[in-house]
Amino acid sequence: MIKHIAVATAFTVWVLIAAAQKSTPSLPFSIRLEPMEIINLPALQSFAYGTWQGKWLLIGGRKDGLHRRQPFAAFDEDGQNKFLYVIDPVSKKVWKQSLEKFPGPIAEQFESSNMEFCQIENRLVLTGGYGFSTSSDDHITYPYLTVVKVDKLINAIMNAQPLKDVIVQITDQRMAVTGGRLVKVADTFLLAGGHRFDGRYNPMGPGHGPGFTQQYTNEIRKFSIEYENDIPVITNYTAIHDSINLHRRDYNLVPQVFAGDEMGYTMFSGVFQYNQDLPFTNFVDIDGGSYKVNNGFHQKFSHYHSAVLPMYDKVTSGMYSIFFGGIAQYYPAVNGKPVNDQEVPFTKTISVVIRNRDQTEEIYLPIQMPGYLGAAAEFIFAENAALHKEGIAAIDSLQVQETLIGYILGGINSSAKNIFWDNTGKESSAYGKIIKVFVKAAR
Repeated sequence: MIKHIAVATAFTVWVLIAAAQKSTPSLPFSIRLEPMEIINLPALQSFAYGTWQGKWLLIGGRKDGLHRRQPFAAFDEDGQNKFLYVIDPVSKKVWKQSLEKFPGPIAEQFESSNMEFCQIENRLVLTGGYGFSTSSDDHITYPYLTVVKVDKLINAIMNAQPLKDVIVQITDQRMAVTGGRLVKVADTFLLAGGHRFDGRYNPMGPGHGPGFTQQYTNEIRKFSIEYENDIPVITNYTAIHDSINLHRRDYNLVPQVFAGDEMGYTMFSGVFQYNQDLPFTNFVDIDGGSYKVNNGFHQKFSHYHSAVLPMYDKVTSGMYSIFFGGIAQYYPAVNGKPVNDQEVPFTKTISVVIRNRDQTEEIYLPIQMPGYLGAAAEFIFAENAALHKEGIAAIDSLQVQETLIGYILGGINSSAKNIFWDNTGKESSAYGKIIKVFVKAAR
């Protein structure tokens, strides 16, 4: 997470989906959050993950909280995650493997943050990522596409076996992206948004201090991956370029069900606008490889990448995207009117974007996160979660009894709303707990 450029206690609560305001609609589900601690669980943020038979593989990310604004301290090497982790959230066990003996390019990329990643069956595809490169003696965005066989790597780490034929990496400058998102629609991968950032971060801009170069992709990069002797080959590469609407990074790319039960994705918010250091409030729908901008909706909450739970109700054709905490320009006030904070602070807000046929609205829940949590975190579905389609929970399958739908893992835990300009490195940290998310039908 690069925030600006150019200038818990244990709890168990029912999130009552009642009206926070008179105009707030009732929702067809309710949520309960419950924290869980695991001994030796790594505290990470901005990481990549894959899953296999209920276990999680964690790669990359940072061990600290919000990056500091001084170039010598921001994104320092000591804060990089230098291990691969396997987590079993049911048995509460943790295994890890040092990256010390990995080939240099693989180890360096696997220590980076904000990689794009997408799992297809047992293969986890990773691109880019930003971090300190020992071989380059500088901070870079990595020009790699790496494919991991998740099942074999998890087994190797758990059983201390040799890591043979489980990771393959190729160099391709088109993959040098950080802060974007990677998904697959039909047979095509989409590398959407993000930027290439090389050099040391400096909030005063590229001409100050050690300096840096930054280039937003302004694109949705489309390609296929074929395998020749198990080595990935990028084919059918094209790019959709839009320097206005695709100029965003560190956003949420959320799976959606569109009209006709068609699967797609929505780019929610992201940063930064050209003329001011504020997030975008519109969204972009990606459907079948093309895209459509929606300027009729202005998202107030959850503007940076955060934990998100997508849910779909096929009875009403309602799509519900639940954003847990994170960073946003707005947060609710006591009187119910959102506060516009142009410092873009950490928030405790749990918000829902509801899309029903041609109508889109946003609400926030009367219950909040138990701290300034959620930014740079991931929501991971429980192994037996009832899904409408991949990545989207099925509301019509919910029971009146609560069900564990998934987990919120990692992210940044901030001590206050606005810490950027006074950040000594102690005001925030990576979150070292798991929050279990339970749901049940409201009807």
